[in-house]
Amino acid sequence: MRKYKVGVVGATGMVGQRFVSLIENHPWFELGAVAASSRSAGKTYAEAVENRWMMPQPMTDTTKKLIVRSAETEISAIADSVDFVFSAVDMKKEEIAALEEAYAKAECPVISNNSAHRWTPDVPMVIPEVNPEHCEAIPSQRQRLGTSKGFIAVKTNCSIQSFLPVLHPIKMKYNISKALACTYQSISGNGKTFETWPEMVDNVIPHIGGEEEKTELEPYKIWGIVKDGVILNSKLTSITSQCIRVPTTDGHLAAVFMTFERKKAERDEIIKIWSEFKGRPQELALPSAPKQFLHYFEDEDRPQTKLDRNLENGMAVSIGRLRADKQYDFKFISLTHNTLRGAAGGAILLAELLCAEGYI
Repeated sequence: MRKYKVGVVGATGMVGQRFVSLIENHPWFELGAVAASSRSAGKTYAEAVENRWMMPQPMTDTTKKLIVRSAETEISAIADSVDFVFSAVDMKKEEIAALEEAYAKAECPVISNNSAHRWTPDVPMVIPEVNPEHCEAIPSQRQRLGTSKGFIAVKTNCSIQSFLPVLHPIKMKYNISKALACTYQSISGNGKTFETWPEMVDNVIPHIGGEEEKTELEPYKIWGIVKDGVILNSKLTSITSQCIRVPTTDGHLAAVFMTFERKKAERDEIIKIWSEFKGRPQELALPSAPKQFLHYFEDEDRPQTKLDRNLENGMAVSIGRLRADKQYDFKFISLTHNTLRGAAGGAILLAELLCAEGYI
């Protein structure tokens, strides 16, 4: 098969760098353009990220030599040179919304890591294993935008990736009436390392701006339905959360409590449901899809952030400590890699799904 040419808009930040590093060896995608702010435009990519390359592996010589384009003033040129773009820009929300729509109207599909369009009714916000059917809103969105190829699709906030995929297959069989999720989120979720954020060493910060609202509200859209070309939110499961920044490099861990609406499931059955669950990416054998999406550990001290965040190339969800609770029906611990499954990797998996299903 031919390779898709791909652009990364916002390529110099941490998530943008993760996109670049994942695309470099991707079997379907080829890096065709990198774009950033006017400060970086005109430089080689190596010059633009000099002394702030944060990925564990070095970039290739080909990537180093790419000339960074202006994300805002070279939209048409970028759109003409690639099949689609990933968006990881750091701008004001309304500016991001306008920029992504400009790319879509230039007939360039946009797969976004940003939150600007998560609540646009005809923009699918997708966890590929959970709600791939929301891509059915794309034709309606294209009609609104007046495009034949261009559209916007977004991934969710990284925090809910750590627990919503775990709740989902249980919710499909046993209605979950309410859930509590306390997330313990790494510093890379703020685009930082310990070198750039020394204040986080030996520290915990009990607040992450806007994170609890996203964690509590985004599941309603994920669990919604597509009707008349828009996504109608579900409110059948009430979720409350607290989001805490902890001193780990990568990995978001969640302590989750859940109560069933009617019949109570048994512990062994819940674990069996997790072990057997497969989504559309597994059915299609997409390149970035984990073979086993949900992994349960019987060890009492697992999952651990350092040990388990990279499971299946950082694209799987690790689960442990499932047990009965005195106030809720059950509680468990779950973990994902926030810049892989939770950010760039999840967006790349979404792009693979969109390509495989014929939307790109």
